[in-house]
Amino acid sequence: MTSQTSAGRRLRDALAIERPLQVVGAINAYAAMLAERVGYRSIYLSGAGVANASFGLPDLGITSLDDVLEDVRRITAASSLPLLVDIDTGWGGAFNIARSIKEMTRAGAAAVHIEDQVAQKRCGHRPNKAIVPTTEMMDRIKAAVDAKIDADFIVMARTDALAVEGFDAVLDRVSAFVEAGADAIFAEAMTDLDMYAKVVKAVNAPVLANITEFGQTPLFTTQELGSVGIAMALYPLSAFRAMNLAALNVYKTIRTEGTQKNVVSTMQTRMDLYDFLGYHDYERKLDELFKNEESREAN
Repeated sequence: MTSQTSAGRRLRDALAIERPLQVVGAINAYAAMLAERVGYRSIYLSGAGVANASFGLPDLGITSLDDVLEDVRRITAASSLPLLVDIDTGWGGAFNIARSIKEMTRAGAAAVHIEDQVAQKRCGHRPNKAIVPTTEMMDRIKAAVDAKIDADFIVMARTDALAVEGFDAVLDRVSAFVEAGADAIFAEAMTDLDMYAKVVKAVNAPVLANITEFGQTPLFTTQELGSVGIAMALYPLSAFRAMNLAALNVYKTIRTEGTQKNVVSTMQTRMDLYDFLGYHDYERKLDELFKNEESREAN
């Protein structure tokens, strides 16, 4: 793979241009297209998003590598934006983790984050999480880094230690993770800016802040995050949550009122949909093809 054109290289370039880099969640190909049109430089596929949206399951590590890869391929086929992918704990031991890295790269992902929860993981902002020993997580990271087929591919290490062992454990772990070869750090569920500042100071690697709604982390602005050196601001499911509420409102309205008249204003128009999809370009191509075919038949 040529590093100059790889997804990993594009993500590294985006990090050099925008600080903190806004990484916005896209649960499917069309959402990725919307994000690209708006001007984002990178997108994200959440494990919770795959489980919730594609399978109707909770975020409890139920989905498989192949389940996530299917969504990755659809998204990278539709958008040129570099994609960060949540691979939970890597779906097994060292060989499984290595396969995950190779397959994610082949599917067009730019980066993954792998976490230090036990295999029976929980949502990062829920109670009763359990984490593996630091040495075991370091082995996961080494297996991931050793499996790279693109030197620019980013292996990000996530720690959920704050809720389990406290903040000192977070600092110890992120330092060990970078030592093991992690390209970037994801300190989950931090509760104030000073924590982020200390994580940034502890490691010589880009640090991501997960700015998810309804969780443990306040909704810090990019200016606030930038002031403490955060390199990436993640919004994993913001659009998905908005889509769900809008869809639920439409369903309820049609059911109770017998018409969608009063919610049409909340919908994307047909012409806007066509615009984002480039629909008319496809139509013009069809017209051209059929015109050529008619000309051949006439001759």
